[in-house]
Amino acid sequence: MHRLKLFSGSANRRLAEEIASYAGIPLGNAELGRFSDGEISIGIKESVRGANVFLIQPMCAPVNENLMELLILIDAIKRASANSVNAVIPYYGYARQDRKTRARDPITAKLVADLITAAGASRVVAMDLHAGQIQGFFNIPFDHLTAVPILADYFIAKKIKNGVVVSPDLGGVTRARELANRLGFPIAIIDKKRPAPNQAEVMNIIGDVEGKVAILVDDIIDTAGTIVLGAAALHDQGAADVYACCTHPIFSGPALERLKSAPLKEIVYTNTIPVNSDKLDERFVVLSVAPLIGEAILRVNEERSVSELFL
Repeated sequence: MHRLKLFSGSANRRLAEEIASYAGIPLGNAELGRFSDGEISIGIKESVRGANVFLIQPMCAPVNENLMELLILIDAIKRASANSVNAVIPYYGYARQDRKTRARDPITAKLVADLITAAGASRVVAMDLHAGQIQGFFNIPFDHLTAVPILADYFIAKKIKNGVVVSPDLGGVTRARELANRLGFPIAIIDKKRPAPNQAEVMNIIGDVEGKVAILVDDIIDTAGTIVLGAAALHDQGAADVYACCTHPIFSGPALERLKSAPLKEIVYTNTIPVNSDKLDERFVVLSVAPLIGEAILRVNEERSVSELFL
């Protein structure tokens, strides 16, 4: 096999270090800096010739900075004669505009896919895309990982007896059903509408939640409007307790204040995006995706199946 090398951008260095620890490989020596006018300066300080290189960089805030850093890292590694350049993107940003819903809308998820491909990536590894069809925007291999098994193991350990998994909208039904199947629970669906971006209104709850422990599952929690409204609606419909869980904790704007005041027993999320723990209380629970991503990287390098991780 070709040599395996791991490099990290500055977006989530702690996760990259955990992945490197799992893989038993030290992070590569890359110098990341800025020119005086703010342009990104990157230098690869070790040979990568002939190696399979994996670059770990989520597209979290500041999104544009981290995206540009990823593109420059890809270009630097490609020009250094690596055998393959694999972009490991735990959180794929700009994914919420994956189609035209109004006249003259951009499709930014496709634009970002084109940028990553043009920069020289050989493969992309990402977690819980906002829309699965984004995989089709790439003409290079794409490995789509999901945190559902990690979330399922956490709730299995809690031994919840009378539970229901709730999708916060119609688009998340597939994710909710997968979690429900692993837990052995039924599902319910919140029928909502969005009058504007980052705004949500609950219309109806489809399914029986009365007297049950509800687990709200989503791919991202951004401003937390959907989750908080959903939790309140579930309590109004007689749910005994409400948990919220997600893969990507964006937690932008008023999210933390909303979550802290919401009728939620716990808010469970993964470390695809770094979150300042000083701002959180004991109800916030973080789960690590490092073993999953690390194992996927090892399997890609060894040309073994990645899908077997989710059987």
